[in-house]
Amino acid sequence: MNFYQHLIEQTNEARQGLLNTPIIEGALRGQVSLSSYLAFLREAYHHVSHTVPLLRATQAALPAHHQWLFEPLQEYIAEESGHEEWILDDIRACGGDAEAVRAGPPAHATEMMVAYAYDTIARKNPLGFFGMVLVLEGTSVSLALMAADAIQKPLGLPDAGFSYLRSHGTLDQEHTQHLAVLMNQVTDPADQAAIVHAARAFYRLYGDVFRSLPLPVVSPAQQMQVAQV
Repeated sequence: MNFYQHLIEQTNEARQGLLNTPIIEGALRGQVSLSSYLAFLREAYHHVSHTVPLLRATQAALPAHHQWLFEPLQEYIAEESGHEEWILDDIRACGGDAEAVRAGPPAHATEMMVAYAYDTIARKNPLGFFGMVLVLEGTSVSLALMAADAIQKPLGLPDAGFSYLRSHGTLDQEHTQHLAVLMNQVTDPADQAAIVHAARAFYRLYGDVFRSLPLPVVSPAQQMQVAQV
């Protein structure tokens, strides 16, 4: 078993804990509301806006024997730059106040997840950041496209309100394949353990972000409609 397969196996229980959050389960059943979707986009903006700074921090913290990761991280930076603006565009397209989101604070759960990422890089092992990559991009691949369809149709929202979810559902498929290649080149047991530990933590922390979102209020008619599907 290669390390990437080991990583997936060792973090599967934590992954299920994230996927079983009520708002994710409900959204995939069509139990959605505009306020919940806008809240999701708000928190997405506040963590995605840190993606490039976190990647740069990881580059800066790489020890000499891991400098081979510098260029792959540089490519990732080029691909991820500006994606937080896509989220603000989605918020505008759905009638939300994008500038208020830009100027406002994240929820506590989002702030804690971002802080843990910086702490992992600076105080623990910078390769732990790849645990966050696994969680965010793996969750995107699993859910983004399905969630976009499940949210858009019942709410009657425009395509322009889903550029982040739909683009990342496709883009992150490529990123997870690239991540597997990179992780299989990490051979030091201490580095591997740090990535597994971080991934488990980020599944918990990202799950807390979803648990912090307001659950949609579902009318009896919607409940019956969902039950009939």
